[in-house]
Amino acid sequence: MHIGIDVGGTNTDAALMDGNRTLVGIKHSTTPDVTDGIIQAIAGLRAQHPFNGADITAVMIGTAHFINALVQAKRLAPTAALRLGLPATQALPPLVDWPETLKSAIEARSYLAHGGYEFDGRPISPLDPEELRAHAADMQRHGIRSVAISSVFSPVNHDLEVEAARLVGEVPGDGVAISLSHEIGRIGLLERENATVINAALRELASEIVDGLTAAVRAEGIDAPIFLSQNDGTLMDEDYVRRYPVATFASGPTNSMRGAALTSGLDTCAVIDVGGTTADVGLLINGFPRETANEVKVAGVRTNFRMPDVLSLGIGGGSIVNLETAEVGPESVGYNLGTDALVFGGTTLTATDVAVAAGRANIGDPARVAHLDPAFVQRVLDRIAERVAEAVDRMRTSPDPIPVVAVGGGSVLLPDVLPIFGAVSKPENYAVANAIGASIAQVGGEIDKVYSIAPGQREETLAAVRGEAIEKAIAAGAKPDSVSIIDFDEVPIPYLPGNATRIRVKAVGDLSMGASL
Repeated sequence: MHIGIDVGGTNTDAALMDGNRTLVGIKHSTTPDVTDGIIQAIAGLRAQHPFNGADITAVMIGTAHFINALVQAKRLAPTAALRLGLPATQALPPLVDWPETLKSAIEARSYLAHGGYEFDGRPISPLDPEELRAHAADMQRHGIRSVAISSVFSPVNHDLEVEAARLVGEVPGDGVAISLSHEIGRIGLLERENATVINAALRELASEIVDGLTAAVRAEGIDAPIFLSQNDGTLMDEDYVRRYPVATFASGPTNSMRGAALTSGLDTCAVIDVGGTTADVGLLINGFPRETANEVKVAGVRTNFRMPDVLSLGIGGGSIVNLETAEVGPESVGYNLGTDALVFGGTTLTATDVAVAAGRANIGDPARVAHLDPAFVQRVLDRIAERVAEAVDRMRTSPDPIPVVAVGGGSVLLPDVLPIFGAVSKPENYAVANAIGASIAQVGGEIDKVYSIAPGQREETLAAVRGEAIEKAIAAGAKPDSVSIIDFDEVPIPYLPGNATRIRVKAVGDLSMGASL
């Protein structure tokens, strides 16, 4: 058996799984100290389906710890951004588009140095070791504890980033964490650099959180490997999270969509995940969330790391309802739903109260919402259905009919028939689909580079890139016979010489439970 856990802003969901079969799923209010919520969730699973710690082969966790820390600009390490590219790239220095509040939160410093490559691997300028050592010494004087190193076109050739990391690491010593952009972002210097700086700022927090999550699981007598969900629907182990915390961003919606695929039996559909605070709408393509093709802004910072294409609405079970306009959200009582909502003895009218009044949910004390006008209740529900239908319509890419699956505890707010789209599927265990999605996450490998393809060598080049992605997935811990290519893009770049082509290949496979990533 294995356990999937998803820590949301309102609820911590957990599922005990036997392969792809859900044995039991529970919801527990997220606690201010989320590790307490995880302990209570595991204890809840054990109460309903007793097991020994030795019975569990793996624990998969999806968490919003890291993105919340960034959005709130709290618990971030003093960070420096070092870019290799001189004499080019001076017009837009590192951190040029960052909000001032976030720059202050990371005590940001930026540096430019020689180095970098053209798209085809030709060097812009050689590294200057003394220049880098001088920058490193300045970082040390200013108390920098984490460094993000980016180089022009490092996804094509990353050796200068690696060498720069070695030189910078000589001065401050082992106490400084170094993040390299070719390991984090895709083609696109500023966005890749920004993602790397975010990752660097979260490195210290990552160790603290991983230690806390591990302690919570071990406290329940479980010694199995612990994995965290990435935002592409695949897994990473504890060591990987310590190095790349930014990969956890948006793992919650991803887990919900993956869980929807399993519980509904559909691998291509629209998924509406209604939680306590938001309703996230996305598309499943071949069992995985469609990734956004645009830049992604996180806390006001442009990035280009992989993220699911999700449209979020401020509608959830904890959303506050306006008594005059019948509008729902975006304000929410969050994890205080169990004390603030009317049905639980509180004084705030929430969407959950409306669902109980309409007979769609049976929680709390229905007598406390018996006074609500049925016409008002219907107006609220109709408005929710209308806004969600509009969101699904915006997300689909063709006018063709598409199945709609609703998951998450807040999906009781949705009707059985959605305007425009028809019947809404609410599969078994829909309330804990995010925990189920975390539990079935696979292991992936991705290649995203610009290649100069020689005449007559296209097929050979594509085959080599596919093979590299498959090998990367196997190296990450996937069963070799389960790996397949699930995504492939080939985009010629006509304004560059040498048949320049951007190739992106993604391979995934099932986790080998006997191995550590």
